[in-house]
Amino acid sequence: MSRSQPLTAEEIGRHLDDCLEVEFSFLHTEEIAAGLARLPRDRQQFVLDWTRRVATTNIQIAYQFALRAGQALERMEAEMVSAWALQAMDRYDSEGLRSAMEVIKDLEGYLESGHLRVAAALFEEVAPVLRSFVQGLSGRRLKLEQDERCWTDGEVLYLPELVARLDDPEANFQLAKAMATFLWAQTRFGTLNIDPHRVGEGPLRRWFETLETLRLEGIIARELPGLHRQMLALAERLGEAGWSRELLALQGDLIAGGAEESLRQARRLRDMVPPPLPAHAGGMDLEKAWEARRHRLLRDQARFRDALRVIAEEMAEEGQAPDRFELREKAGREEDLPELELLVADQVVPLPEQVRQLMTSIQLDLTAIPEEYLQPAGPGEYDPSLLRDEQLDPDEVWSGAYHEEGAFFYDEWDFGRQHYRKHWCVLREHDLKPGDPRFYRQTLGKYRGLVKSLHRTFEVLRGEEKTLRRQPHGEEVDIDAFVEAWADVRSGLEMNNRLFTRLHKDERNIAVLFMVDMSGSTKGWINQAEREALVLLVESLRILGDRYAIYGFSGWARKRCEVYRIKSFDQPLDDQVKAAIAGIEPRDYTRMGAPIRHFTRMLSEVEARTKLLITLSDGKPDDYDHYYRGEYGIEDTRQALFEARVAGIHPFCITIDREGADYLPHMYGKANYTVLDDVAKLPLKVSDIYRKITT
Repeated sequence: MSRSQPLTAEEIGRHLDDCLEVEFSFLHTEEIAAGLARLPRDRQQFVLDWTRRVATTNIQIAYQFALRAGQALERMEAEMVSAWALQAMDRYDSEGLRSAMEVIKDLEGYLESGHLRVAAALFEEVAPVLRSFVQGLSGRRLKLEQDERCWTDGEVLYLPELVARLDDPEANFQLAKAMATFLWAQTRFGTLNIDPHRVGEGPLRRWFETLETLRLEGIIARELPGLHRQMLALAERLGEAGWSRELLALQGDLIAGGAEESLRQARRLRDMVPPPLPAHAGGMDLEKAWEARRHRLLRDQARFRDALRVIAEEMAEEGQAPDRFELREKAGREEDLPELELLVADQVVPLPEQVRQLMTSIQLDLTAIPEEYLQPAGPGEYDPSLLRDEQLDPDEVWSGAYHEEGAFFYDEWDFGRQHYRKHWCVLREHDLKPGDPRFYRQTLGKYRGLVKSLHRTFEVLRGEEKTLRRQPHGEEVDIDAFVEAWADVRSGLEMNNRLFTRLHKDERNIAVLFMVDMSGSTKGWINQAEREALVLLVESLRILGDRYAIYGFSGWARKRCEVYRIKSFDQPLDDQVKAAIAGIEPRDYTRMGAPIRHFTRMLSEVEARTKLLITLSDGKPDDYDHYYRGEYGIEDTRQALFEARVAGIHPFCITIDREGADYLPHMYGKANYTVLDDVAKLPLKVSDIYRKITT
């Protein structure tokens, strides 16, 4: 039969019977097949393909989709029908079968909102991009979450499920980006530091919000001129009138005077009607933001003074015991939020990144850090809950699929659906229980000769100078280049000026994260070899000075994906790290997709020219969930590795699975893995492999 000739009802019925498993589901497909037989071949194939994809999620949803797909294609473009099926599958993942059935059966309702969704910037799709964008802006680290409206409490930027004011997805994405930028500006430039009781309600509140929007727009024009030009273009497309000449005349005073000046001018203008706000301005919830600020001030003071206590205790061990610290602005910086240095006796105290973030947060809320904050906390001075990074223990907070606190959510690629399951995996970070402190020292003794050899190899690598040939300037003549140039001259051509060689010393700028398989299958010699390999590796990395982190991973189904912190990027190789390496032990299963996405996120936040993600594993993806085994798990892992490459990260796998050559090329690519046929070789090979892939 020709590929363009429509399928018969009988042929369609066979396809439907197969994917809907009618032998077990007892569904009747005759009516559906008869209806689809009247469609052109391309539309028949479209419906059958999507029915099969939906059936990988749920057969009943697939049946209802096939029943209505012909009618849907008469009233919608194919792209909208695809989005309709995907929305039903996403709803099944998040809310169950009943909710998904409502989406599929309510074709009329979807028709009303479907056109919006096709052109809209959907939160679930734009959030990963906007999170990275917001993290690159100055100020405190901000989170991004979904809400019914656009607002911020000073720590979380809330955006709506979809932004659909314009008729194409790219323009709506730019509008969502502009909204996020305006919310960031509220947190960064003092909008939320005004007590809402002073602003009141009614006209005064509306004028305050209007003038703050005008002020922040001026600041964004100064700080992010390219984005500001996009905002103006969006406003023009939306037909917004723009600011009046009288209001624009106030912008300079508002920028200079801050939110207080906006409040003063709002009192003066309160009897007039304020203009409508531009779409990118989002909204404000001053009461909720003020309450969040009140709690944040208590928390930040407690954490900052507790951090000073830890620093003071460390200094006491070296003969100093400061009972108070001082601050000064870092030289050469003239900004509205100056970078501060912490001092003791006029000596600068090195600060961890989390302490710098605390100082920034306090400055944003209070402009300056008060004197009383500079005294280290006394024992038991604060409620312990204020000092924890999360308000709840991540092991005790499960309260539903989408209300997890103290955990990370990650999508998972469903190869049957050819689409992501949204927020499907719940991942938690844990500290690893320390192991035998003698293990590290014993491993160095066991491999004494190899350690010395590795040290010599890595010493050469650290300061390696390369000869660059055919240079316009240099220390020596490049004989080969000179001979070729002379031949050119003799033949009447112009002489090339690249006739020299010079030595060039490469500057290493590498960040690498080692993800160590801690699944139950690594028991015995494999676990021993992994730990010994890491000891040899970190001893070698001490010489190079490369930034590196080590995390273990394991899990039990999608709600218990777990990673174990052995060494973070900013942590020195101390006794705690050595004990953590010794504490690596087998746990559960090998669900790899979520950990890879988590580590990709971590590496994306590290500044480095070269970023590597190296896996030490004994086998292919596996989990307690039967469907994750085999092709599903391999395809999810492959997709996660693809996402890492898109983020500029180079994945590599070292495995001792003799069958690894069957699936590793598909996941990692032909040149990005190595299979060791003997577990005993692992400690001897890891450092050598690392050296090769970083040069």
